[in-house]
Formats: sequence, structure tokens, C-alpha cells
Amino acid sequence: MSHEHQADPLKRQRLRWRARRGLLENDLVLARFLDCNETSLSDDDVAALTQLLEMPDNDLMDLILARKSLGPDCDTPQMRRVVALLQAA
Repeated sequence: MSHEHQADPLKRQRLRWRARRGLLENDLVLARFLDCNETSLSDDDVAALTQLLEMPDNDLMDLILARKSLGPDCDTPQMRRVVALLQAA
């Protein structure tokens, strides 16, 4: 498990920029999530989070609020881990 991205302030800044959303509720959850977890995220976590950030805002919010679950195309242990961390944020 590599934390290479954590050593690079530019990579951390890009991750935070990608986490900015059009839906305020997502913005708040993602900012709180990164404030609590950013330095402990593995590269696999960052990859899963990046994939989640490609989702439409409402779908992401439904996942965070546990109103829906991951689709079969992205239901992996790493994705479930990151979703659980987001739900706890």
C-alpha cells in the first residue's frame, strides 16, 4: 500500500479540486472526508475515490446517504471501503 500521492502537495491539491462538486451537500461531505482521511488514503483508495468522483452528483449523494448501493461494475472491496469512509464522514 503506497502513500506516494501524500508526499506530493500538488497531487493532494488536485484530489481536493476534483472533489469539488456542484451539489453543496456533496462538497461538504467530501471536504470533511478529506480533512479526516487525506493523509491516510492509499493509492488504491485515491483510485476508488477518483472513480466515485466521476459519478453524477445525485448518484454520489445517494451512495453517501446509503439510498443506493454500488453497481455491479464498480462493486469492489476498495470501492466499498471508500464509500463506507464517506458515509462515516
